[in-house]
Amino acid sequence: MGLVRATAMVVGIIIGASIFVQPSEVSRHVSSIGAMFGVWTAAGIVSIAGAMVAASLAAAFPQTGGVYIYLKETVSPAVGFLWVWAMFWSAQSGIIAAIAVVLARYVAVLAPLNDAGIRVVAIGCIVLLSAVNYAGVRAGSSVQTAFTMAKVAAIAAILVAAAVLAGPRPEAGISPGAPRGAREFLLGISAGLFAFGGWHQVTYTAGETHHAEKTIPRALLIGMAIVTVSYLSLNAAYLRVLPLSTVLHSQHIAADAADVLAGPRAAELVAILVIVSAFGGLSGTVLAGPRVYYALARDGYAWRVLGQTHPRFRTPHTAIAAQGVWACALVATGTYRTLFTRVVYTEFLFFALMAIGLMRLRKQVAAAPLLFLAGCAVVVVNQLVADPRESAVGLLLVAAGLPVYYLVASRRPKPLPSSE
Repeated sequence: MGLVRATAMVVGIIIGASIFVQPSEVSRHVSSIGAMFGVWTAAGIVSIAGAMVAASLAAAFPQTGGVYIYLKETVSPAVGFLWVWAMFWSAQSGIIAAIAVVLARYVAVLAPLNDAGIRVVAIGCIVLLSAVNYAGVRAGSSVQTAFTMAKVAAIAAILVAAAVLAGPRPEAGISPGAPRGAREFLLGISAGLFAFGGWHQVTYTAGETHHAEKTIPRALLIGMAIVTVSYLSLNAAYLRVLPLSTVLHSQHIAADAADVLAGPRAAELVAILVIVSAFGGLSGTVLAGPRVYYALARDGYAWRVLGQTHPRFRTPHTAIAAQGVWACALVATGTYRTLFTRVVYTEFLFFALMAIGLMRLRKQVAAAPLLFLAGCAVVVVNQLVADPRESAVGLLLVAAGLPVYYLVASRRPKPLPSSE
C-alpha cells in the first residue's frame, strides 16, 4: 500500500456508523454547545496523540503486526501475546461482527428483513470482504479506498445540504436538565475516544506498505486530521439544523437532520449512507486483523499455519479465513455483543502500555505519550467504576490467555523465516 491507500484505511476504519446514528452516546454527558465541541475536540486531540505514539513506534518497528510488535518489543512478549488473544476472541472479531450487523440492519430499512435475514446479510458481508482480502492486500485496500472516498463525499453532501437548505438556526444555549461537571465531561471524552477508535489498525499492514517507516506515520496524522475535521463539521451541521436538546437526545441524528432538510424520504438516503460507511469500516477491519495473527504465528506463539502466506496471492490466507469464520460464528450465535462490551475497554489498557513502551524505548517522557496515557486512564478507570463486575469479567477473559502463553512459549518452535 502507498500513502493514499494507507490514509484511506485510517479514515475508513474510524468513520463508521456511530457519527451518523448515535452521537448522543458521545455528547449526552454535556449541557451546552461549547461543552459538546469541547468533548469532541478533546477526544480528537487524545486520539491524535495516540496516533502519534503509534506513528513513532511504526517508524521504529516497520513490520507487520502493529500493536503486537510494539508491545512485544517495548514491554514484554507476554503482553504482546495477550493483546492478540483479546483481539481474536473478542475485540477484533467482535467489532467485525458488530459492524456487519449494523450494516445489515440498515439494509433492512431498504428491503425489510427479519432477524434471520439480518444475520444472513451480515455473514454474507463478512464472507465477501474476507474473500476480497484473501485475494490480496491490493484488492482489499482498493475496496477500502473506494468506500472511503464515497464516505467522505457523503459527509460533504450533508455539510453542503445543511449550509444550503437549512432554515433559521434553532435556538442554542443550554439544554435544560442536562448533566454538568468535570466527571460528565470526562465521560463524554471517553465516549468520544470510542468513536475515534480504530486508528491503530493501519499499523497491522506495515509489512505490506511501501516505505512503511515514512508512509504509516504520515497516513496516521493525515487520516486523524481528516477524521477530526469531519466529526467537528458534522456536529456543526447537526446544530445548524436541529436544536441542542434534539442533538443531545436523538438516537438517529443524521436521519433527524435529513428529515428536517428534505422530508421523510431522506431517511432512505441516510440508510444508504450508513451502509456505505459501515461497509468501508468493515472492509478495513477485516483487512487489518489477520496481519497480527500472522505475525504472532511467525514468532512461534500460534499455529504455524496462521503464519503461512498464500503461494499465489501472498496474503495470510489461513489467518483471514480463521477470523472470518469466528466473526461469522459471533453473528450467528448472537454472543458478539456481550464479548465486545466486556473486552473493548481493555484495548485502552493495552494502549496505555503501548505509550509506556514508547517512553521506555526512547528513555524519555514526552508530551504525546503522556497525553495519550491520561486519555487511556480515563477510559479504563471510568469503566471499572461504572461496571466493576463486567470489567472484572473482561479482565479475566484477557488473563485467561496468560497460561496459554506460557504453555505455548515452553513448546515454542523456532520462528518462521520472513517471507517479506
